[in-house]
Amino acid sequence: MTSHDVVARVRRLAGTRKVGHAGTLDPMATGLLLIGVNSATRLLHHLVGLDKEYLATVRLGAATTTDDAEGEIVELAPAEVVAAIGDEAIRDGMLRLTGELDQVPSSVSAVKVDGRRAYDRVRDGEQVELAARRVTVTAFDLLDVRRADAAIDLDVRVACTSGTYVRALARDLGAALGAGGHLTALRRTRVGGFEVAEAATLASLEADGVAAALMSPADAAARALPVVSVSPDDARDLGHGKRIAAPADAVGTMAAIDGDRLVAVVERRGDTLKVVTGFPQDYE
Repeated sequence: MTSHDVVARVRRLAGTRKVGHAGTLDPMATGLLLIGVNSATRLLHHLVGLDKEYLATVRLGAATTTDDAEGEIVELAPAEVVAAIGDEAIRDGMLRLTGELDQVPSSVSAVKVDGRRAYDRVRDGEQVELAARRVTVTAFDLLDVRRADAAIDLDVRVACTSGTYVRALARDLGAALGAGGHLTALRRTRVGGFEVAEAATLASLEADGVAAALMSPADAAARALPVVSVSPDDARDLGHGKRIAAPADAVGTMAAIDGDRLVAVVERRGDTLKVVTGFPQDYE
């Protein structure tokens, strides 16, 4: 199931076309997908760049065209080469892929090349080479090692900035160890302050309806942005696109909240707060 499939399902269940998501999951991946419904879709832009956490399985011993198990094998290491890779070498290789990295995304990533997704160009038979981008991997932890005749499976945890490709980590680890590597499983467990353990399942949405699973826009914004509390009068002014006086400690981009209502995402401009994204409401 793709992220687009999930959005289509939620549109049907919620009875609205205004549904979107904050960050694609690969079809082979499972886990957390942030969904916005109706006016909350305006908040998604501010959630896309949050850091992420994944649980994954890396297979050493083979490289594939897609850097995951859905691609064709393009390099198969001899069994003796794989057997010679020790746990210490694996941990050292993972450590070298931790911190700030210039990472080349997988050729079947969602990165756009001249207006088209890289994966679409690859499916059309084109050769795609993508430029490296700076990412930060804050954790690349080894959880388990399982050895077979000509492969080693590594269960890992990855915490990283938005835009990091775990498939590329698998590819680069395998290359560094001289055996090739690809991803066989991927589960997104966290996006910013949102945990998969809290998420509704599609089955529960089918059974209980979308409304029962919705988090308020104010609660969602408060997990992603600093909060500035505003009065009803200031909320009304922000709702009309006006600037309001900025509190002394207001910095950067913030969620302006009146009680339990998300009024706007604002940013400091001099001594004022300016609306970046408004959330229209009816004010008395």
